[in-house]
Amino acid sequence: MADRRTFLGLTGLGAMAIASGGLLSACGEGGGSQGAATDTNKVAGVLPAQGKLPDGIPQPDIASTRPIPDGYKKYPANLVDVITDKPGSSGKEISAMTPAWGPAPPGLGQNAYLAAINEELGVPLNFSIQDGLTYADKLNAMLGARDVPELLCVPQWEVEKLPRFADAVKVLFEDLTDHLSGDKVNAYPMLATFPTGAWQNALWNQRLMAVPNPTDGPFPWGLFYRKDLLDAKGLTYPKSIDELLAIGKQVTDTRAGVWAFSDIFAMVQMFHKSPASETGWRLKADGTPEHKYETPEFKQALEVMARIYKEGLVHPDLAASKGGDAKKLMESGRILFMQDGIGAWQGMQAQQQKVTPGFNLQPVPVFSATGGDPLVWGDDKPISYTFVKKGVAKERVEELLRVINWCSAPFGTKEYHFREYGIEGKHHTMTADGPVKTDLGFKEIANQYFFVSGRSPVVQPWPETPNYVGDLLTYSNAMVKFMETNPWDGIKLEFPATYKSQTVPFEDKITDIVRGRRALTEFDGLVNEWRSAGGGNEARDFLAKARSDAGK
Repeated sequence: MADRRTFLGLTGLGAMAIASGGLLSACGEGGGSQGAATDTNKVAGVLPAQGKLPDGIPQPDIASTRPIPDGYKKYPANLVDVITDKPGSSGKEISAMTPAWGPAPPGLGQNAYLAAINEELGVPLNFSIQDGLTYADKLNAMLGARDVPELLCVPQWEVEKLPRFADAVKVLFEDLTDHLSGDKVNAYPMLATFPTGAWQNALWNQRLMAVPNPTDGPFPWGLFYRKDLLDAKGLTYPKSIDELLAIGKQVTDTRAGVWAFSDIFAMVQMFHKSPASETGWRLKADGTPEHKYETPEFKQALEVMARIYKEGLVHPDLAASKGGDAKKLMESGRILFMQDGIGAWQGMQAQQQKVTPGFNLQPVPVFSATGGDPLVWGDDKPISYTFVKKGVAKERVEELLRVINWCSAPFGTKEYHFREYGIEGKHHTMTADGPVKTDLGFKEIANQYFFVSGRSPVVQPWPETPNYVGDLLTYSNAMVKFMETNPWDGIKLEFPATYKSQTVPFEDKITDIVRGRRALTEFDGLVNEWRSAGGGNEARDFLAKARSDAGK
C-alpha cells in the first residue's frame, strides 16, 4: 500500500479549483469560512469504544513505539476467520469512488478479483477508480455538483487543503455518530479495533462523520539513497548539510547522465528543523503561533535548496517541472537520492532487485543542520476517510457499515488475506514465506477495498523483501524519538477558508524561488503578502484561540 504522503506533492490542484468556485459556491458562506476547532477531549462521548483484536491473531515479532506500528517478520501459518455472515443482504449495487496510482484496474464484469470479493460480501461494489494524480479535480467537481457516490474516499492530504470542507461534510454526508459511538460500534467489531486517535480525526462539526483509514506510519517523507551505488563509489550517506552538498557534487556526472537529487526541499526543511505541525506552525517562547515562513530555519533551508538547484545537482527533468518521474530516475541510477513517502520503499526494492542485482534502497537517518537532536516531521492522522452519502435509508447505512467492517479486518485474518491477495492460484501463489502476487494480481488489485476503509495498522512481511520489516522498523523506531511535538494535539482544526485556498498558490511562489525563477530577495515580501492576503495572520489568531479555548 502506498503511504499517503507519497502523493502529497502531486495533489495541489484542489485548493486552486475551489478558490474559483466549486465547493465555495456549492456550500455557501457557512461557518467554515472562519475555521472551526474541536477539542476532541470534550466530545469523547461520540467516539467509538475501543475494542480488541480478534482471538487467534498472532503476537507481532517487533514491538514499536507508538505511533509506529508493530511488525511481523513471518506471515501467519494459520489465518483466523472472523466474519461468518455475508455483510450484504439487499443485492443492491454499491457505488464507490477511490483513488489509484498507476494503470487503472479492470472494472466490474471484467475483473475476477472484484467478482470474488463481491461474492464474499453478498453485494456488489461498483468502483469508480480515479487517477490519484488528478483525484483532486474529480473530487472538487463531484463535491461542487453535490453528486457523490454512496461511499466516497477522501484522502487526508486533500482535506487539509479544501476550504469549507466542514460545510460540505454537513451537506453531503451521513452523520454516523448514532451508528458507531460508544458501544454501538460493537455491531461492527473490526472498526472497534481502530486507534482512538484515528476516530478523533473523523469528527466534523463535533459529530462522527466518516470512517478513518488509520495510518501505518507517521512520517510524511524520507530521503532515500541508492546504497549499492554509493557503496561502489566508496561513499556512505550524509550526516550533515555540508556532507549532503559534498556528496551531491561528487556523484553528479552530467556527461554520464547522472545527477545527485530529486527535489528534496521538504527534507532540507526537516534537516534545518523548520516546523511542520498543522501545515507548518509552532509556538514562539511567548506562546504566539509562528509559521515556518517566518522562521530563520525555513529561510536557511530555502537558501540551501536554491543553492542545490543553482549548482545543477537536481536532475533537469525534475528541475523543469512538478511532473518529472523521480522514481524511474532513481530506479535507473540517474539520480542517487530521492525524497518520497516511506511507502515507496518496499515496492521499489521488490521490483528493482529483479532488474538490478544488488539494488539496495535505504533511508538517510534524519540529521540536524543546526546542532543538537534532529527534528522529525510526523503525525498520526489517517490516510483517508470514507464518507457515506447523505439521505440513504437507515437499513442501507447499516449494510454499508457491515461492508466497511468486512474491509477492515486486520492482518492475520482470512478476510484481510482475501482483500489483499485475491484468489490463490490466480491472483497470488503461497510460498513458505507468505503470499506473492501474480501478474494478474498486480493488474486487477489496486487497493480498491483498502480505500473503502482501513485496518488496525501493522507492518506486514513481504516474501520478496525479507529484510524490509526489520529495516523499516529499525529506522522508524530510531526516528520517532525525535518526532515533532504538535502544540495543537487533541484539537481537530478546520482552518479558515482564505488560508486553505491560498496554501498552494503561495507554495508555488516559494517553489519559484527555490528553482531560480524568482530572486531570493523576494522572499521577505512574499511572507508579508502571505500574512495579509494569504490568510496567515487570520490563521495565527485562529490557532491561538483554539489553544486558549482548549485550556492549553
